[in-house]
Amino acid sequence: MQSDGHCREQADYFHLDDFYGLGMISARYYQQKFSRHTHEGFCIGVIDEGVQQFFRTGSNHYAPTGDIILVNSDEIHTGSSALETGWAYRAIYPTPEMLDALMQDLKSADQGFVPWFSHAVVHDPGLAAQLRLLFDMLLKPDNRLLKGSLLLSTLAWLITRHNKKGFRPAEITPAGQRLQHIAEMMNSHPETDYSLDELAAMANLSPWYFLRQFRLRYGMPPHAWLIQARLRKARQLLQNGGRPADVSLQCGFTDQSHFTRHFKRAMGVSPGKFMQRR
Repeated sequence: MQSDGHCREQADYFHLDDFYGLGMISARYYQQKFSRHTHEGFCIGVIDEGVQQFFRTGSNHYAPTGDIILVNSDEIHTGSSALETGWAYRAIYPTPEMLDALMQDLKSADQGFVPWFSHAVVHDPGLAAQLRLLFDMLLKPDNRLLKGSLLLSTLAWLITRHNKKGFRPAEITPAGQRLQHIAEMMNSHPETDYSLDELAAMANLSPWYFLRQFRLRYGMPPHAWLIQARLRKARQLLQNGGRPADVSLQCGFTDQSHFTRHFKRAMGVSPGKFMQRR
């Protein structure tokens, strides 16, 4: 368990091998301020104590004790305490593929649509209690059948009650397609040291206009997007057993301390703690 001296901050991140490496965090923070970041998976959590404030979907939100926090896959968000006494929460990070497959199994009218939770904070005491039970069970040994059944039934409950009906991604313009290509290129090769001029040229835009359009589309400037892409690759390498010092170099960070600082600001735990498995 990771702690931070006088702040008494504690955080544990687990990869649940019985459920395709499903990520789960259990944390208590006082001074932690998450930088703007994204996750490959959805974030589905419950506030156990205190009040969390966070940015999502263009505005700030407050989640008090007992409420559910929802962040969509690849959606930019932050996180910090709204009170001096800090906050505690637990959350899981199911992949889009897991939720998409579940939507198809539910045989809903939304088959083929992207799972999307329009509300960042949900007050649903029954579902919150179910999530707490799920979090308790997931970290216990054995009972894989029970845990798997509870996981799927809880996610089905969440989708049935809180998935936005009929959501489809917006149509992409030719200019948007060029920006998307650049973003995907940085995701695929985050270790590369890109220059602003070469990226702007690829988008057929001036450097200044490229910066503006990229930020409008993705909610962060290109250099911040590249850091997120490097962190995403780092998480994959760490899950596959990579050493933090090696991962830092493979992902394009200037040194390990630079890597560790960005990783903890985004994930709430150090790279070493992130490697825990269950």
